[in-house]
Amino acid sequence: MKKSESSLTSLISAFSRAYHSQFDTPKIFNDYIAKDLISQKEFNDIKENMVQGIQFFNKDIAQKFKGNTEEILKWITQIQLSPTPLARAAYCEKVVLHEVMLGLKQYVILGAGLDTFCFRHPELDSSLEIFEIDYPATQQFKKKRLDEANFKIPSTLHFVSMDFTKKFSYRNLIDEGFDFNRKTFFSLLGVSYYLTKEENSSLFDHLFAKVPSGSSIVFDYADEKLFEEKGLSNRVENMVKMAAASGEPMKSCFSYDELENILEKSGLLIYEHLSPAKINELYFSNRKDYLSAFETIHYLHAVKK
Repeated sequence: MKKSESSLTSLISAFSRAYHSQFDTPKIFNDYIAKDLISQKEFNDIKENMVQGIQFFNKDIAQKFKGNTEEILKWITQIQLSPTPLARAAYCEKVVLHEVMLGLKQYVILGAGLDTFCFRHPELDSSLEIFEIDYPATQQFKKKRLDEANFKIPSTLHFVSMDFTKKFSYRNLIDEGFDFNRKTFFSLLGVSYYLTKEENSSLFDHLFAKVPSGSSIVFDYADEKLFEEKGLSNRVENMVKMAAASGEPMKSCFSYDELENILEKSGLLIYEHLSPAKINELYFSNRKDYLSAFETIHYLHAVKK
């Protein structure tokens, strides 16, 4: 990704959340604010690009729904785009809100993109300090959209610019009021795939070096079948191809044991692990549409000893 450009994956993720909020029932994760951060032109452009690319996704579906653009868009969005952004956000938010009930005061969102947690939970404005970390261009884009949609940024929301491929530094976080003495919750959603194994390991090391015991992280990761598994309608293979074509290639995947060892070196224990089968059971059971858990993608909650 070029330094001057906002992340395309963050925009498409917001599109999938906005689409789900407006058109899908029942809701897995209702991000009703996402649509306010995407212009109508961007929404239409993504829609048009997806519909025009149906031959790439599935030639049989292209033939079956020929001329029916809304059904084609629904199929692509529910099969390819939405499952992971929706379910991982639902899982992460459940953990965050539970931590808040236990007294959490600091939440760091790594790779925040167009995250809307702060604006969907104004009741936490006075009690939870939220630090959103992402590329400078992505954050400028988001601030502009918040301003255009007339959202007031509360004093407890802090934007911290960072490049995750470089060594993680707390300096900018500290400048924004981050307190090392407070138990901290981190989320790392839709990021681990785009870092190498070494970069992921280094990030965990630096994140948890100084924060107190009981601090934790929720993240999603791809298992060791990422580059082999085709998935339903080739969607895993398509995801890898689309990421590469957008200039944000996927770089890493892990076995459970491998990840457990990496986390242990950083002083972390796995508290909860959700496999694709478990994710499907928790978030996608008894649906009558195309939505189902993505193959090869797992969610994990790890806690500092």
